[in-house]
Amino acid sequence: MMISVTNETIASIPALHVVQEELRHEPLPTVFFLHGFTSAKEHNLHHAYLLAQKRIRVILPEALYHGERAAFEDEQKLQLSFWEIVLRSIEELPQMKHFVVENGWTASDAIGVTGTSMGAITMFGALKKYPWIRAGASLMGSAFYQHFAKKQIEFLEERGVTLANEIKEDTLIKLKEVDLGEEIDALNNRPLYLWHGERDNVVPFAYSQQLNEQLQQRNYKQVVFTSDPRGDHKVSRAALLESVDWMARQLMPTTTSVRT
Repeated sequence: MMISVTNETIASIPALHVVQEELRHEPLPTVFFLHGFTSAKEHNLHHAYLLAQKRIRVILPEALYHGERAAFEDEQKLQLSFWEIVLRSIEELPQMKHFVVENGWTASDAIGVTGTSMGAITMFGALKKYPWIRAGASLMGSAFYQHFAKKQIEFLEERGVTLANEIKEDTLIKLKEVDLGEEIDALNNRPLYLWHGERDNVVPFAYSQQLNEQLQQRNYKQVVFTSDPRGDHKVSRAALLESVDWMARQLMPTTTSVRT
């Protein structure tokens, strides 16, 4: 088995394409893997490799202002662009989906989305907006957009960053449209995987815990929630393997587990 990694431009978006070489031109279940804040598409190739081993095509797009799309080096400016990046990634996802379907790379009903941190946050908004996503996996994300944004604003203002009220209000209005935490029923019984480290001080563990609790109250059967009591804001190998196996089962029910 040879797994190829190629640079592609998919719907004008730079991305890595990871797939078993002999299956490159066949329609395969496809996962869009969304990277985290200040990261880049190349940083998640280990995850893509394991998915590709299971006959899944993986597309790793570059987020706005990251990697090949970097526009500035000012970290504070990048931080202030966080939700612009998330919303742009949500908008770009159907463009990439259209590309892979039109090119015969996948069937439109066999698409999953996995994300880490900012990418996981993006995944939740995409689940809210796009019913064609078959399954979603969150590695240390938050579905509660408006609450998390308000906490970010408080954090920045405590450090002397001044934000105009109209900018704050406009951002929250835009986030409300894709805030899965406010409309959990939009999941519509689709499979969801949640992993979070309980010591995470970047995206608080409480967000994943709260989402799982609300789903349990609804007797939601399609969620897997794994927490790591010692985990911080870094995906463990156990979470990597579990999330890969889980996604493969959703898209390819006859697949076997990755060996540890």
